[in-house]
Amino acid sequence: MSLIAEKTTDLQQEIRRLVKERNAVMLAHNYQRDEIQQIADIAGDSLALSMEAARTDAEVILFCGVHFMAESAAILSPQKTVLLPHMEAGCPMADMITPEKLREKKAELGPDIPVVTYVNSSAEVKAESDICCTSANAVAVVNSLPGDSVFMTPDMNLAKYVARHTKKKVDWWKGFCPTHHQLKAQTVIEMKETHPGAKVVAHPECAPDILDLADHICSTSGMYAYAKKENAKKFIIATEAGILYRLRKENPDKEFILVSEDMLCPNMKVTTLEDIHEALVEMKHVITVPEDIRLRAKMTLDRMLAVPRD
Repeated sequence: MSLIAEKTTDLQQEIRRLVKERNAVMLAHNYQRDEIQQIADIAGDSLALSMEAARTDAEVILFCGVHFMAESAAILSPQKTVLLPHMEAGCPMADMITPEKLREKKAELGPDIPVVTYVNSSAEVKAESDICCTSANAVAVVNSLPGDSVFMTPDMNLAKYVARHTKKKVDWWKGFCPTHHQLKAQTVIEMKETHPGAKVVAHPECAPDILDLADHICSTSGMYAYAKKENAKKFIIATEAGILYRLRKENPDKEFILVSEDMLCPNMKVTTLEDIHEALVEMKHVITVPEDIRLRAKMTLDRMLAVPRD
């Protein structure tokens, strides 16, 4: 074992010791670094992680992800201490809309058009919305609402995907995930030519012309399920690189190829084992949500969770 590998292993073991000592649960988003996912108690997508953490007896939620994810944990588990290991781990898409701008848009829309907000958003924006959605249930959420029009925020690509699968009129805020949005159709075409027969799996945060080239479109959790059940042996993955760790671990007999080396989210990769260790030692970077905002934001999540699954 190299000195670097030995140091990593030692730090991982020390983190696990501290997690136990603090009565904590360690959550890692699917896009986190491999060495972080390796030692997490639970790995998954943002909302599922917060929901799982709420069901545990842990007093501390250590959320290895970005700021809005830790906020979601605080919304669902106000009695627990929520730590975000790196305070600069934000989300550019979530930052593309503010509660003030959303209030202005709602005044323009009027009371009859519901606002559907992607969970990849701040607590304040959730609190100004009518209902939340995930990339997995967005179509079901939109179809569950009264009326024939909805407004979706902040991800226009998810909204455009939903518009293809509903009879409702869908309008949207012009936000996007920079990591997914920068992917070009020509890159996907070239990868398909290089790897004939490979299944292209894309996240709905990608632009519509990317989705047109995909064999399957789904959330990160959907990608894990699809890879297990699909008989193909080779997959081209059009989402952030961190998902490859678990895909390869769970399907050692299959090949997973990242659609582009540029599919790296700097915000997801900013958190390190050193950050996690320091946060646990000092119990710092506590994420809280003011109670009035928390209750309103939780209502939008509760409404979403009440929508029957397709």
